[in-house]
Amino acid sequence: MAAFDRILSGLPGLDKALDNIRLGDNVVWRVSSVDDFRFFVEPYVRQALADKRNLIYIRFASHDELVPEQEGVTRYTLDPSEGFEPFTVAVHNIVEQEGFDAFYVFDCLSDLQVVWAADLMMGNFFRVTCPFLFQLDTVAFFPLIRGRHSFDAVARIRDTTQLLLDAYSDGETRYVQPLKVWNRFSSTMFLPHRFEPDGTLIPLTDGVGIGRFYALHDEEEERAADQNLDSWERFFSLARLQHDQGVLDDEGYRNMCRYMMTRDERMGALIGKHFRAQDYFRVRGRMIGTGTIGGKACGMLLARRLVRAAMPELGDTLEPHDSYYIGSDVFYTYIVANDCWDLRVRQKTEPGYFTLAAELKEKLLSGSFPPKIREQFRAMLEYFGQSPIIARSSSLLEDSFGNAFAGKYESVFCVNSGTPEERLEQFEQAVRTVYASTMDPSALEYRRRRGLDTKDEQMAILVQRVSGTNYNGKFFMPGAAGVGYSHSAYRWRPDMDPSAGMLRIVMGLGTRAVDRTEGDYPRLVSLDRPDTTTHTTMAQKHRFSQHCIDVLDFTSNSLVTRKLEELLPDLPDWYKYIVLEHDYEAESRLRERGAWREVCFATCQHLLAKKEFPRLMHRIMEILQAEYGVPVDIEFTVNCDKDGDFSVNLLQCRPLTSRNGSRTVTVPQLPPERTLFALHDATMGQSTELTFDYVVQVDPKGYYNYPYVQKPAVARAVGAVNRAFNETDATLMLLAPGRIGTSSPELGVPVVFADIANFSVICEVSDSSAGYMPELSYGSHMFQDLVEADIFYAAVFESEKTKLYQPGLLADCPDIFAELCPDAPEDLRGLVRVYDVRGRHLTLWSEMMTGQTVCGEKPE
Repeated sequence: MAAFDRILSGLPGLDKALDNIRLGDNVVWRVSSVDDFRFFVEPYVRQALADKRNLIYIRFASHDELVPEQEGVTRYTLDPSEGFEPFTVAVHNIVEQEGFDAFYVFDCLSDLQVVWAADLMMGNFFRVTCPFLFQLDTVAFFPLIRGRHSFDAVARIRDTTQLLLDAYSDGETRYVQPLKVWNRFSSTMFLPHRFEPDGTLIPLTDGVGIGRFYALHDEEEERAADQNLDSWERFFSLARLQHDQGVLDDEGYRNMCRYMMTRDERMGALIGKHFRAQDYFRVRGRMIGTGTIGGKACGMLLARRLVRAAMPELGDTLEPHDSYYIGSDVFYTYIVANDCWDLRVRQKTEPGYFTLAAELKEKLLSGSFPPKIREQFRAMLEYFGQSPIIARSSSLLEDSFGNAFAGKYESVFCVNSGTPEERLEQFEQAVRTVYASTMDPSALEYRRRRGLDTKDEQMAILVQRVSGTNYNGKFFMPGAAGVGYSHSAYRWRPDMDPSAGMLRIVMGLGTRAVDRTEGDYPRLVSLDRPDTTTHTTMAQKHRFSQHCIDVLDFTSNSLVTRKLEELLPDLPDWYKYIVLEHDYEAESRLRERGAWREVCFATCQHLLAKKEFPRLMHRIMEILQAEYGVPVDIEFTVNCDKDGDFSVNLLQCRPLTSRNGSRTVTVPQLPPERTLFALHDATMGQSTELTFDYVVQVDPKGYYNYPYVQKPAVARAVGAVNRAFNETDATLMLLAPGRIGTSSPELGVPVVFADIANFSVICEVSDSSAGYMPELSYGSHMFQDLVEADIFYAAVFESEKTKLYQPGLLADCPDIFAELCPDAPEDLRGLVRVYDVRGRHLTLWSEMMTGQTVCGEKPE
């Protein structure tokens, strides 16, 4: 049939009044109840079956079914509680599968508002579904409960649908008033109409009839909710009123948590146990848009509540926060408003999952925000004034039990200087950047490997004031920042107590504590001996310390990295004493040459020597681990004053989950000729025993000599090998020079997590002749990936930690790199090798308690 052809609705009077329903029409019926809708849908179904139409019923609501099971009706049952995206994509796939000229009946749209807790998302569903139905020349009936939804949501539906009809009934007489009838018109079409006993539908032109209709109309209007507000907003307004009246019940508290905080059961239970009503209302008062605030924001708020409750004596030692939250519903609204939904649906398919991600990412980086959201952005920026802020990812699944998403999504600093319009544009671009990061390859790979690729992963955003100090109007930074772990998976000293926890701390912004930095080393702190280090000489301390500082620069209006010596003139002496150490040996040599200057490096030594700080950090993580029931990791900043006082800002908390359980492994004594490597205290991970199928080796000398600009091709080759083993049970080990995952190719191979996700063991290899040095940087995002994915880490140092390393043991094994990667550049062959070791029984044994690790040929 042709588009816009007339069809029969089963009600001849309706067909005449509307000049017929046409192919392509979406017909939305606003009714008082679902039962009123039956008057219109039952004849429509009968007529469609009589006309041999392809009739489909989309069942998803809690109300009684609208179309009983019968011959000729195809029925799909969906669950909207799985989330907006899975539900909407499922409907899209059904419509695509059923094709042209299908006839549809949908359950009540208002039930979507109940499940998703917001009119906005119901409107978004209709806005993306209706046009697709129209494209396929379908006819679809939708009921919508009148007076329950905001004017904005109804406007979204009105603007998108072809027919919007109001239906009324006083129990005896039925009325219909067309509000929108697309592409047809008559002089009486938009008048109220009354159904006569013989089935005709007549327009009301007489005063008595019109008066009776509007009396019924006004009666229903009086019962309607406040339609100036979204249902999400109405719920919280009512909850506050009930609380003030002392009648807010347990169900109200549970709904506040589910609608605004989290739908994760374990996190929800913790929040429900510890949050008071005012905690919820305080979050609500700082929401932009609707939806939930996401995992990162939840973790931050819960951690602060737990610590405050357990340590009321903290007072000002724990900095207050004044964060804002961009609700998760804004993410999908942004996608829909910028016509990205069709691309989003195609990207969610298996063929498009990776291949369409870059295109969608570019579109997300260039969209615009609805006016209402922009006004809320303005109000937030007016509150913060010109204080630096950061827009941090806080997706629904992020920082939850079992899914940390560490470093997968972006966080963007806004120096927040300039005119109000410039600051608004800077902030909007920060939000776009966070949204676009959902399409980064490592994030996609992370979700896919955890079976989350079809889950609802809405992106909320946590907006925080950056904690720190303005130094002479030139730059801004906290005194120190870092990450903490209530339990350490890496023991760098035999007498270290992993249960005491550890810190990875830096001077300045904490970005250098979570990223693998270029030529810099953060301070690793074991909280049982916080002021000691692994280095014994001043030269070692100087080399393996922090020499560059991340700051917010007011001149360039951006995040920058500065050499420490560049900042020294603007730093007060008392602050330098707390975070810096002097290399007195180097200063003495310079003095002898008549060229004395300060030679400093950042270790935060005196902050750590001040016992109150490490004790507080240990206590904070002890409290959080006890409540979470698993080890946790946190992000924090520290600010100090000239009197020696300090304050801590708790920025983030998430459960730290590793899938391995504890076990005991007997490490054998292998003869040297059968040993690939033997290490002591140079690994990270649980005790393990693994037998390998393949070993991938990047040759250190070959990598060093490879042209600098082409070094990323080596990372791509490793990624190609990794992907070649997708969906296999092969056990892989990677031997690579220097630092895995560094952003600086001269320091190591710049892979991302998606390039190494299938490896069971990652081994960083030192080669001093080429300048490659591993870094046991437990706490960086890359190492978080390894811990969470149960990827064992080892480092082959050129030191006493390495008892033996003999890569030549693999030389006579078949190299299948060219077979796996036939399109790789010719000059990568020999530089990247993939050894097939299945006939060698190559096995790794590692025992965490003794620190012993051996890899070699397993005895027969």
